Amino acid sequence: MTDTAIDPAHFRTVLGEFSTGVVVVTSIDDAGAPVGMAVGSFSSVSLAPPLVAFFVAHTSTTFPKILATGRFCANILSHDQQTVCKAFSRSGGDKFDGVEWSRSPGGAPLLDGVHAWIDCTISSVQRFGDHDLVVGQVDELDTAGSDGSPLVFYRSGFHALTRS
Repeated sequence: MTDTAIDPAHFRTVLGEFSTGVVVVTSIDDAGAPVGMAVGSFSSVSLAPPLVAFFVAHTSTTFPKILATGRFCANILSHDQQTVCKAFSRSGGDKFDGVEWSRSPGGAPLLDGVHAWIDCTISSVQRFGDHDLVVGQVDELDTAGSDGSPLVFYRSGFHALTRS
């Protein structure tokens, strides 16, 4: 890949015009402790086989712990979970402090109050620029029965969708 003359601040501003769902990717590390991180680059990849993906910065200290397990649960946050997103966006500290959770069928933390969840086995990790593309094979998934809307990030802020 070659370096272009694109200003990083302008790049962020323009890409901020695209709304993204907010997901917290969780797992249980080798010591049995819950680990997680917020991602705003989550996507469906394929129906057959069922695959999803997200991007993670090379500087992440959480992702190597998730990668070591080979599994993750993608927790799609509900519109009222902004504080959960902020907790999992920070570096260091106990991100699970004050966050209620149970185990997903695959054993990863399933956060209380999420809009939906997706249990996955890591299928591949590819390096692109300053991020890795992580592809997960979907093992189980479900909605959480919420009548609310998912949390959306747009123009550097959180929003809720409304149904028409």
